[in-house]
Amino acid sequence: MRTLRSIGMAAILAVPLALTPLMIPTASAAAPPDIPLSAVKAHLTQFQSIATANGGNRAHGRPGYRASADYVKGLLDGAGFTTTLQPFTYGGATGYNVIADWPGGDPNDVLMVGAHLDSVTSGPGINDNGSGSAAILETALEVARQGLTPAKHLRFAWWGAEELGLRGSQYYVNNLPSAERAKIKGYLNFDMVGSPNAGYFVYDGDNSDGTGSGPGPAGSAQLERTLQDYFASIGVPTRGTDFDGRSDYGPFIAVGIPAGGTFTGAEGTKTSAQATLWGGTAGRAFDPCYHRSCDTITNISDTALDRNADAIAYAVWTIATAVPPQAVWQDTFETATGWTANPSGTDTATSGQWERGDPAATSSSGTKQLGTTVSGVNDLVTGRLAGSSAGAYDIDGGVTSVRSPEIALPSGGTLNLSLSWYLAHGSNSSSADYLRVKVVGPSGTTQVFQQLGAATDRDGAWATATADVSAFAGQTVRILVEAADASGASLVEAGVDDVSIIRP
Repeated sequence: MRTLRSIGMAAILAVPLALTPLMIPTASAAAPPDIPLSAVKAHLTQFQSIATANGGNRAHGRPGYRASADYVKGLLDGAGFTTTLQPFTYGGATGYNVIADWPGGDPNDVLMVGAHLDSVTSGPGINDNGSGSAAILETALEVARQGLTPAKHLRFAWWGAEELGLRGSQYYVNNLPSAERAKIKGYLNFDMVGSPNAGYFVYDGDNSDGTGSGPGPAGSAQLERTLQDYFASIGVPTRGTDFDGRSDYGPFIAVGIPAGGTFTGAEGTKTSAQATLWGGTAGRAFDPCYHRSCDTITNISDTALDRNADAIAYAVWTIATAVPPQAVWQDTFETATGWTANPSGTDTATSGQWERGDPAATSSSGTKQLGTTVSGVNDLVTGRLAGSSAGAYDIDGGVTSVRSPEIALPSGGTLNLSLSWYLAHGSNSSSADYLRVKVVGPSGTTQVFQQLGAATDRDGAWATATADVSAFAGQTVRILVEAADASGASLVEAGVDDVSIIRP
């Protein structure tokens, strides 16, 4: 793990998140294995021997690094992976990434698991980061032993020159065509997972800690939750760690790829509260040998390494082998599919009626109509045009409604309706104003979502909603969306995008 940042996190988090979010269902096709500690430590012994035979380190451009890469690649080749040594140049020296693809799985839905393989020049780097490299290596070899047939395509990576500024992972991401980047739906990073005075940190994908950098790209929260679930299952509490740019997740989140992973601590000092939580010594570094010559085979907590190796396997098996949800029906509004405005002929709004289109942004004490969609160019929007002011095309005079085409739902099982939405209004609004979503079928009409107005200013911001519509299974239904300005000339705007019905 690097000491200093080289990537500005504000720039990373400002990138639009246009990629499809990672979906992690609960059903899994195979039970996660218990990764033997002895097998992981055998790899660490090899890394130590390689460093000892090559000047005491495994650093970028040094023979110890190439020997480490050859060791990893040789085992993966023998296990049936398709492996590549990806060369790159930094600081006048050649470095290598080891990329290993397991055959099968959806090539358009890739889960990557990575760790940096290089050490600093001052030591063999057994915790930093032989520990992460060995743990994902043994997990990959277990994939091969079990002949795993994941739903997602599995790709493992060992990065070069991380200690010099994420050079290997940055090279990999920069040289992926945009279409290939879009196929990577999640990246798990494991950098220092055996610190001798260990903490149990999980990357804070949803920014629930509310400190430092913001959340990761959409899907990062699910990766975080999966790892938290494992540690909860063995009774080990976890705490969040920030996406601060210090490890190889950085280039991935910079292009909108969801990321997660675990970390047991580097040069930071364990607090008294952390020692109470996890054991160990307060006032001492999580890794006293961080970036030093004493980062040897003796600089490892067997307990932390064992737990993290099993957490890695749990995440890989849980995410990669789960049966993906089935989209029964979906509409992104990029093409006309038959939505009908004022379907019952009873709407009372005199302006701002629902329509499908490319919305224009409006502002009055903040954004009221969003000029951006969740995906693509079009959405369902009230008052699509901007006009001379925010109130020129907003909803006026009552209710406006729009109804979907017929949707034939399959019989049996769970069905979830999900959509993105916003309701914006001025402080002259009230609870008489609303955005509502209903499902209309032969068995009746059910309101599945409602957002009411209030006498406060509310700016437009996309949010998501999900509702169980299993009661309509086997029926042909329509979705009815309604919005109303019923408070008397209040400023009201609404939008809906990316509507889908999913069988999880």
